[in-house]
Amino acid sequence: MKYNFTSVNPRYHVGSAKWNEIHKVLPDFSGDIVPFSVADMEFENAPEIKEGLKKYIDSYILGYADPTEEYYDAILGWMKRKHGWEIKREWIIRTPGIIKAFFTAVKAYTEPGEGVLLLTPSYYPMYAAIDMNKRKRVCSSLISRDGRYEIDWADFEEKAARSDTKLFILCSPHNPCGRVWTKEELLKMGRICIDNDVVICSDEIHFDIVMPGYHHYVFAGINEELAHYSVICTAPSKTFNLAGLQNSNIIIPDKELYDKFYGVLLTEMTNPKCNILGYEANRIAYSECEAWLSQCLEVIDTNRKMIEEFMKMEFPEVVITPLEGTYLLWMDFNHLGIPYKELAEILRVKAQLFFDDGYIFGDEGIGFERWNLACPTRYIEEGLQRMKAALDEYMKK
Repeated sequence: MKYNFTSVNPRYHVGSAKWNEIHKVLPDFSGDIVPFSVADMEFENAPEIKEGLKKYIDSYILGYADPTEEYYDAILGWMKRKHGWEIKREWIIRTPGIIKAFFTAVKAYTEPGEGVLLLTPSYYPMYAAIDMNKRKRVCSSLISRDGRYEIDWADFEEKAARSDTKLFILCSPHNPCGRVWTKEELLKMGRICIDNDVVICSDEIHFDIVMPGYHHYVFAGINEELAHYSVICTAPSKTFNLAGLQNSNIIIPDKELYDKFYGVLLTEMTNPKCNILGYEANRIAYSECEAWLSQCLEVIDTNRKMIEEFMKMEFPEVVITPLEGTYLLWMDFNHLGIPYKELAEILRVKAQLFFDDGYIFGDEGIGFERWNLACPTRYIEEGLQRMKAALDEYMKK
């Protein structure tokens, strides 16, 4: 089957913050654009999921529900088939989203005032999980070499070795930098953390979104020693655009780590559950939608190539980080010499381009923009033309 990756249904009236921002900034706007900011897709959901949920609603009452055996079978099958990791159902804890999971991990494995290690720039809710729980940020800045990010190993090891560093939140693949960590890098991170008794919470929500030529390794799937220090956060939400159904699968092989995590979750939710449609959508996605995902990745890769080629020709000063994983392109505009707040204003108002501004990911992101590529290609092409017109006009001043 050839799936539809060309249509867009505007989401102004369903509570989508990224769509509503367009009219907040441009109140009289009535054109045909999409926002390229928040990381959900502008593709239609896989028809297997849409039709499956319709059938489910026609057949069942939407009451309280626990996961079914079929649900667990789908998750175990996906992990083994797609990621080469054999897991057990008793390792899985459901949470309503991965942000909830790393907030829980911060409280489960650290005490107030203790340190949580991050590789920065980083996904901004990770900062919130630390700050709002009165823990201490321990940031190890990634090093950019010609736009590709690498770990500063000396700095990482020094910060992991601090006596009050108790937890490392890893983003794998990395958001916003788009790195897919190699097996050797993951082993080295793991060795440093294990030697310093630091628990690893690995956010792998983007683990199915990997570009050609790269391979994602689930952190806990590399070896048994790493598994006993790991909390692996997974979900179908990025892969199949199901974020609104709030269903995540947190996989914790070690019994002690599992009990600590679940104990904190119980104090917050009393009876932790996800919603019944989230369970069913997850089951359908992992059982029936691999072909949809394969075609989706092709469109994302096409969009990546289009932007890279255009920018190389028209704005070679803009440094684009090579996209290895995620559908989020990390772009450094600093060499254009435009103050970052002014740049954001030009892009929104003049070019009608709505990105996530880099500074929200930390100081290392000032002057960057994050471009969501999960949309029909024609919107990418039209957006590039608007960018050129707006920046050319600015440069003439």
